[in-house]
Amino acid sequence: MGGSGRQRGVALITAVLVVALAAVAAAAMTTRQTVDVRRAANVMDADQAQLYLLGAEAWAAQVLRRDLKDNKTDSFDDDWAVVLPAQTVEGGAVSGAVTDLQGRFNLNNLVRGNKVDALALERFRRLLAVLGLAPELASAVVDWLDENEEPLVDGGAEDGLYLGLQPPYRAGNGPMYSASELLQVHGVTPEIYAKLAPYVFAARPVTAINVNTAPEPVLRALAADISEEAVRKLVQRRKDKPWNTVAEFLQEEALAGTGIQAEGLAVASSHFLLQAEATVGRLTRRLNAVLYRPADGKVRTVLRSYGAW
Repeated sequence: MGGSGRQRGVALITAVLVVALAAVAAAAMTTRQTVDVRRAANVMDADQAQLYLLGAEAWAAQVLRRDLKDNKTDSFDDDWAVVLPAQTVEGGAVSGAVTDLQGRFNLNNLVRGNKVDALALERFRRLLAVLGLAPELASAVVDWLDENEEPLVDGGAEDGLYLGLQPPYRAGNGPMYSASELLQVHGVTPEIYAKLAPYVFAARPVTAINVNTAPEPVLRALAADISEEAVRKLVQRRKDKPWNTVAEFLQEEALAGTGIQAEGLAVASSHFLLQAEATVGRLTRRLNAVLYRPADGKVRTVLRSYGAW
């Protein structure tokens, strides 16, 4: 009887173990199926969000084309400057905003035909100073852009410095494709870049600064003697009525005696930044698209990135 009882006990334990293993296997299969379903749903949501972002890009291009037909200038009064609030779409929402990049300083203006542009360099150094950054950083940026291997004496940096870093790399020795290249330039830390990024961009060919959309630090950098008070007056003036010509801007009383030059200034733009966000389900995607609008109005995307700008 004892042996028979032990056999029944072993059989019972075996049966319980089999049931337990079957339950674990079933749970694992269910979990795997749930993960697979969620993964497939995420892929579908990501594809849908991507399409919504491209739709926002097409919307921005259309607005810019229409604006060029209606206006000869660009300012915050234009339709492109109106922020698109979150629009409900199937499965989620999409929003976007267009910014005039030519209100910023074009880093590629610093070197033209492999020669340093003196006026652009002066303005960039002043912009750095206005932002509380070392003006000597401008020399390192110039060396990054020019083709020669001779560093400027006041803060310059060429291959001789970069090749000694770990890991080593070379200077760009040509125009920047994105202002984010500044992070590779000697002396530019992430903190410095964060301060400078809202006021600079990179584009080819050379561009002028749109005084109708330039933020206050950029306006202050246009000449040595432009005070904070003068800039505040200029910003208030353009809110009431944007300038139709650079000549009108230069005639402002706030600029009297500053020695500001018309070169490199404009009241119209051709480079814009679209920043859009699309949410589908629990997934959110962000798009940054640089749009170029030449004189013929055929807007095209010259740079597209996802995530933070």
